[in-house]
Amino acid sequence: MTRAGSTGSGRDWPAALCAPVRNLPSHSRLRIALSGGMDSVLLLHVAARLYGATGQLSAVHINHQLQPNARQTERFCQQLCGVLGVPLDIRRVTVNAADQDSRNSASGIEESARNARYQVFEEILTPGELMLMAHHGDDQAETVLFRLLRGTGVIGLGGMPRSRPLGKGRLYRPLLDFSRRELQAWATENGIDWVDDPSNIDERFDRNFLRLAVIPLLKTRWPSLINRIRHSADSCRESDELAGRLAGIRFQQCADEQGALAVKALGSLAVAEQKNLLRWWIRHFHQEPPAMADWPQVLGDLLNAPADREPELRGSGFVIRRYQGYLHLVPVRQPLPSDRLPLVAGQPLVWGEWRVTLTASGECKTGAPEIRVSTRAGGERIRPNPDGPSKSLKNWLQENNIPPWDRARLPLLLEVKNGKEELVGVGDLWLSGKYCGGAPASGWRIVVERE
Repeated sequence: MTRAGSTGSGRDWPAALCAPVRNLPSHSRLRIALSGGMDSVLLLHVAARLYGATGQLSAVHINHQLQPNARQTERFCQQLCGVLGVPLDIRRVTVNAADQDSRNSASGIEESARNARYQVFEEILTPGELMLMAHHGDDQAETVLFRLLRGTGVIGLGGMPRSRPLGKGRLYRPLLDFSRRELQAWATENGIDWVDDPSNIDERFDRNFLRLAVIPLLKTRWPSLINRIRHSADSCRESDELAGRLAGIRFQQCADEQGALAVKALGSLAVAEQKNLLRWWIRHFHQEPPAMADWPQVLGDLLNAPADREPELRGSGFVIRRYQGYLHLVPVRQPLPSDRLPLVAGQPLVWGEWRVTLTASGECKTGAPEIRVSTRAGGERIRPNPDGPSKSLKNWLQENNIPPWDRARLPLLLEVKNGKEELVGVGDLWLSGKYCGGAPASGWRIVVERE
């Protein structure tokens, strides 16, 4: 383990290095993602020099507990922040480290560690906070090459964005325009100490293999490799931005008020535009599009299957379904309770994505009714108008154009009297006058809310 010397917030750092750290997006507080490595330690020194006196700077160290020197690195970060007068938040996470002997499992551990790290960042950031990360030009080159080899599209080849939302705050990378060599030269010249992660020399990890074996070889042939990749990444981001703008225009032309895509309008577009819109649409609903080589086949199934078919596209956490001439993006939900549950007065009942509450209305003089919550079992009947006839709930839902996947998850509210059940509510679609309005006839009010 190495220890930081006295070089700190009082040192004059090069103007070129300070400029991007000084010119940050608007923020209320700054956090530095401090790994203990060269680049994050250098960033912390510069940030302490520029912002240490404001009282708005702190650091976050994520201990993945994977390396033999993990505790040493944690102590190093504590000592460094103590010298610089920067508050430090240490978070220990558990990463599945089983079966590390194979290259594939090593790559999986690398991805799991990254996910655990960013999950912590998302949890701790508050509105207005900016998380600074010390990724540099070489990191960007590794990312672009890594994604290229994985077969990603333009959005992936755009590399890491300089800024993006993260939790309730934002992430910002001020050092992307510098190479690792430039940063290390400044760190060495100013006597900065850091801790090397022993896993960084393990070529089982894909990024390490690119960093240690591939990129140095490419640099011998193309010395300006990092700049070339950066320019290509910039061009890809611009292309992705233009594609996003086009998709937004097409979305306005093809979507209904709920955001479903009209099959006929979508089918009138060129295949490239269909793919572009569908990917944008999936991200619009905060999901990640699946990587598929057979997009034309998938689009053909969604758009051209006979009317009596129910084609679908499954992604991670969602399903795209076709219904009545529209494509709907349906999130995958948690299973609903298998039993009928009682609705207890004053105790909200969570039913899947629903929240149902029974409360007394005004000066209620009657005891709480017996209400049970259930899903459809078949054969239920509904009386939409108090003085009108009853009708099949199945037919009523069809008449109101409720998609099949929503019908199966609707909470049905059943009032029990004298051993008989009466349907008094269907999700947030219909509620008997006995339990709604300014003065419910029963003296009790039911409130049904959907997330």
